[in-house]
Amino acid sequence: MEFAKTLLLGLKADDFRHPLDLEATKTLKQLPGLDVAIRTLLGPVAEQFFYLNNIANSVLVGKNQLAHLYELLMEACKILDLEPPQLYIQQNPVPNAYTFAMRGKQPFMVIHTSLIEMLTAEEIQAVMAHELGHLKCEHSTYLTLVNIMVLAAGLVPSWGSVIAQSLQTQMLEWVRCAEFSCDRAALLASQDPKVVMSVLMKLAGGSPTIAPQLNLGAFIEQARAYDEISFTELGEMLKSVQTAQLTHPVPVLRAREIDRWASSQEYQKLLQNGKIGYNNGSEVKGGWRNW
Repeated sequence: MEFAKTLLLGLKADDFRHPLDLEATKTLKQLPGLDVAIRTLLGPVAEQFFYLNNIANSVLVGKNQLAHLYELLMEACKILDLEPPQLYIQQNPVPNAYTFAMRGKQPFMVIHTSLIEMLTAEEIQAVMAHELGHLKCEHSTYLTLVNIMVLAAGLVPSWGSVIAQSLQTQMLEWVRCAEFSCDRAALLASQDPKVVMSVLMKLAGGSPTIAPQLNLGAFIEQARAYDEISFTELGEMLKSVQTAQLTHPVPVLRAREIDRWASSQEYQKLLQNGKIGYNNGSEVKGGWRNW
């Protein structure tokens, strides 16, 4: 279904960055030498590692390869006013997507086939926009360390327990907060909170078979029930213990955050201030484009 979207020309990361992301990033920057160590020591190794893994085990998307996915990526990049990264599709039974970029290098995005099989075209684009949010917010320095460890856990399962112990509490806290900013980028690209929340619902309990049967309204009610657990000290403590070793906030919490931000004046103002867009290559007034 085609509908009008606003192009956010001139969009800056701080226009949509989540306050928790901002605070957690400040905390990480106070760790002496961490960013320099990642760029100089882990960066070159990670770049080659990911490149070899992608080029050997994935399909590079382009105008002549999975063109429908390429178009979704180009559209999301135009909305978010961002240069497009390379996009790889990788056969993997675990629904996931991730991105990687070091300064001055070609960034890339990887999406697993199992995630694509669960989602509609609009939802796939929301996933792409979420990953673009990492690039827009320049999360790559610290995200490099997280991605190396998480991917290594998948390739070498015995590393799982080691990784859980190795990732510091501050790093895990940062990456969870960074996800909130990227969910906002997904909303800015889709401009429909139901699309983003539907992705989160399917990540929580979807499959190619049952995904079309899931009820988004019931999932949103579930998110409100999760909030109510915080009304007691015991509930809040148990939630903290549950999330302490996670690299992402739990899906219901992310859905609740998007539901709230979609109703905020901050979000509405970003759309209202959308700059001149285009239609079939021609500029159009009012910041709209029909897809």
